[in-house]
Amino acid sequence: MQTVADVRGSALESLLCRYELQLILESECAAITGSFWGDSEAGIVGHTIYVSNDTPIHSLLHEACHAICMTGERRKDVDQNAGGDDLEESAVCYLQVVLADHIDTVGRDRLMQDMDTWGYSFRLGSTRAWFERDADDAIEFLTNQGLLTETGEATFKLRA
Repeated sequence: MQTVADVRGSALESLLCRYELQLILESECAAITGSFWGDSEAGIVGHTIYVSNDTPIHSLLHEACHAICMTGERRKDVDQNAGGDDLEESAVCYLQVVLADHIDTVGRDRLMQDMDTWGYSFRLGSTRAWFERDADDAIEFLTNQGLLTETGEATFKLRA
């Protein structure tokens, strides 16, 4: 499982900065602020994503994508529980795969492998199968919200 320690911090900060999100690296000895799952899983409070060196990259991207995909009103008040419905959760998962390609040494192939290892579950049995053949609803959501272009590229904008 690829972790924050495996990736240049500046690459992670640069990606989040494009979305007006802040990354805070916390000590591995302390609980991660805003973490829903606990342990080494990323946390979210407002526009800030909290991680430690042992936080999996998929977790950092997942929480960042929650911040990107939620409405501005929810983002303003979010603390630990991103909420949202099933469609938004699918959009979050899809966008995190897209954004993995924007981090040197990560990429979508590695991220999808780590998502499967962690235990993400999709109807078709794997992240790749879902991403390639069963994510039309997520793509439509992301496109309609201005988060992906018509060609599937990230717009680097937050949902309004």
